[in-house]
This record gives sequence, structure tokens and C-alpha cells, in this order.
Amino acid sequence: MTLSSSAAPSSPPPTASTPAKASQSEEREVQQAQVPLPSKKLFFGFLPQESVSYFISGGVAGAASRTVVSPLERLKIIQQVQPSGSNSQYKGVWRSLVRMWQEEGFKGFMRGNGINCLRIIPYSAVQFTAYEQLKKVFTRHGSEELNTPKRLASGALAGIISVCTTYPLDLVRSRLSIATASIDLVAPAVDVAPKTSSASIPKLVSAFHTTASAALPQYTQADLTVKGMTMKVVREEGGVRALYRGVGTTAMGVAPYVGLNFAAYEFLRASITPPGKSNTTRKLACGALAGSISQTLTYPFDVLRRKMQVIGIQGGSIKYNGALDALQSIVRTEGIAGLYRGLWPNLLKVAPSAATAFFTYELVKEFLVPP
Repeated sequence: MTLSSSAAPSSPPPTASTPAKASQSEEREVQQAQVPLPSKKLFFGFLPQESVSYFISGGVAGAASRTVVSPLERLKIIQQVQPSGSNSQYKGVWRSLVRMWQEEGFKGFMRGNGINCLRIIPYSAVQFTAYEQLKKVFTRHGSEELNTPKRLASGALAGIISVCTTYPLDLVRSRLSIATASIDLVAPAVDVAPKTSSASIPKLVSAFHTTASAALPQYTQADLTVKGMTMKVVREEGGVRALYRGVGTTAMGVAPYVGLNFAAYEFLRASITPPGKSNTTRKLACGALAGSISQTLTYPFDVLRRKMQVIGIQGGSIKYNGALDALQSIVRTEGIAGLYRGLWPNLLKVAPSAATAFFTYELVKEFLVPP
């Protein structure tokens, strides 16, 4: 009884004001929870503004960067797929660009750029968006440090995601790039005919240098469009599956390239553009250096990808049974240098391309989502 009587004063009787205070506190908590955070702004009511800004910025950056270097992009592809020793080889960057202009004019410089932009806009948009989102995943939305391994992993996965979504467009773009180039995809024979002067080489309307001994494919005007080339590949080379020829090799090359590209860019940006020393020249230099480093280290994968993409073209005698067979064949016939064919024009291309891409991405992103 003593315990009961002593416990009673410790429990004050409920008053009318206590429920009222609790109710007011709950209302304030509900009101605070209903206040939208800046990072949760939505487009069209359901699309996160931040993710949309990444997507748009990436797409614009990709289109701008590839259009700037379209002639060098096409020259790189031509030099990658042409056999060594062919009489119709494109040799030298400047000579090849002049030849391209003489044979096809300005359209030759832009040949394949439409499909390239059509491919690069979603490719770049998905890549930048995936990279930004994967960084948040690996750092638990900023609660952990973003170190170099996490940047490499984020970039590698972003590259794989983006390439798998746009690979058919990349293959069709490669076909369009070489469709009107005067190169011969038939490996030169051991016993060759006497050489003829360059003046006797006929100008081409088909994809390759015509010879009397090889019936090479003829492309109609309808084939030289995105839809036409896509249907031609599907119709003549084994269906939709043919549009993904070489996707494994591409993923192997893209993953380390994109990982290195993003990691190098962020490292260089921290070193070259510290607070108070950020300007346009420094930003462009970061992108140019990052792109050059990553592309040089992974260039052999790019050569293998192009070789795999064009092996289905009729009239070419070069056939591979897979990426490993292609690698062995290139090293056996052309040496290690064959894996770096076209590297020089590619380096001339990749520096301004990467610089433009990163600079444009940051510029558009800041415009869409002001800091």
C-alpha cells in the first residue's frame, strides 16, 4: 500500500493542454515533411529534374563533340578497316582528308555524321546519367568518399549500359562511313598484277575499289540511309542478331575506356581547375588530356570492334570466327602496329572531342540546374 500511495504523485493527472500540445507538434512535423526538397523537383510531375538535366546535358554534349570532329571520325574508321598493302589505301591524315574532299566534297566529311549524332545523343545521355547516378549508389548518396576505384567502377558500368542500348546504331554508322570510301576490303593477293598509275584508278560509286577479279557489293541510293543500311544488314547477314555483331568486344573496350575517361577527367579537374583558378582554357585542357589518355590505352579494342563490324560485308575476303581469332589474325599479318592502325587521326580527333563533350556537359548542366 505504501508503494501504491507513493507512486501516485509521480503520474500527474492528464490535463486538457497535453493532448493539444501533442497535436500541434504532430501538425508541425507533418508540415515540415510536406516541404519539397530542391533535389526532388520533378519535370512533368514524375521525372526527377536532376536526372533529366544529366540526360539533356549529356545528349547535347555528345552531339556537339562528334560534329566538330566528323571528318576525322570517318577517316579513323576507314583506316581501321582497310587491309595493309592495298593500292587504294588512305595514307596520311592531311592527304586522306584532301582525297576525301576531292572525291566526295563536304558531304564526304559529314558522311555518317547523321547516324553518328543519332547514336551519340542517346549514348552520351545515358552514359552521363548512369555515371552520375552510379556515383551516388557507390557513395551511398554522399555519405561515403568518392575515391578513384569507385569512379572507375561507375564509369565502366555506365559505359556498358550506354553501349548496349545504342550498339546497332554504331554498327550501321560504321557501314555508312565506309560505304562510299574508295577502299578495297579484299586482302591483297601474293601474286599481284603490274602496278598502274593512280590516274587509271576509277572513281567509285560503290563502297570499294572495283577490280576485274572481284564482284564487290553495289549500294543503291536507298542503302545509303540509316533505314536502308539497317534493313540491308538484317536482310543479308542473319537478321537482327547481325546488328549486334561485335557487341562483346565493344563492351570489353568501352568499360575500361569510359572508366578511365571519367576518373582521369575528375582527377585532372581537381588538379588543373582548383577553386579560384577555373577558366575555359583549363576546363578544355582537362577534357582533352583525359580523352587522349583513356583512348590510347584502350585503342586496340576499338580496332577489333571495327573489324568485327565489317566482316559481314560481301566481297571482302577477310573473315574472323570471333574477337580472339581477329586479334590473332591482325597480330600475325600486321604485327602489334595493326592494333593501333588509325591511332594518329584518332588522337587528333579525341582531344577536341573529349574537351568539347565535358565542357558542353558542364555548361548545359549548370544552365539547367543552377548551383
